[in-house]
Amino acid sequence: MRARLRRYFFTGLIVFLPIAITLSFLLWLFRTLDRFLGWLFTLLLGEPIPGLGLVATIAVIFLIGALTTNVLGRRLVGWFDRLMLRIPLARSIYSATKQLSDSIFLQRRAAFQRAVLVEWPRQGMYTVGFVTGETGGRTQEIAGRRVLNVFVMSTPNPTTGFLALVPEDQVYPLDMSVEEGIKLMMSGGIVAPSRLPRSVSIEPGGHEAP
Repeated sequence: MRARLRRYFFTGLIVFLPIAITLSFLLWLFRTLDRFLGWLFTLLLGEPIPGLGLVATIAVIFLIGALTTNVLGRRLVGWFDRLMLRIPLARSIYSATKQLSDSIFLQRRAAFQRAVLVEWPRQGMYTVGFVTGETGGRTQEIAGRRVLNVFVMSTPNPTTGFLALVPEDQVYPLDMSVEEGIKLMMSGGIVAPSRLPRSVSIEPGGHEAP
């Protein structure tokens, strides 16, 4: 019982810690930008502009995302990592958080076989899921056909989600990599795949129409 409670605690901590630190940073960034821009526009125009701090925070997040996708951005991220690891107090917090986030992301990506489209959470609505394997035993006997394990990721937190047991003929293949699917789900659809899938007609059962 004690071992189980300990496991529950540390599992919850692994899920909660990156979220809490990320939200704390975003709140700090918003307040800092809002105060600075409020002061600046009051000085220039005589009054602040409501909502400018939120717009600036979103712009900074997009800028960071754009920078990290190129060589210069990766160098800046590497420089920032080295800088944070030299600060005594921040080093332990930053290192632990980064390791947890990287571990969760890499483990999830390695466990996913391919990105697919499934009806979720009800008929007529669709979401991107990730095939993690094939369901065996009694489940396939009841279904009378091959059933796949499909993980439906929560947005924007990739550490939580739902496991759906979906018949293979109701799983629609997608022309996107697992990494592209993860980015799509984490961004709430903002970060789309760099290439668009070709247009096809899909018959019931997940097969292309002739």
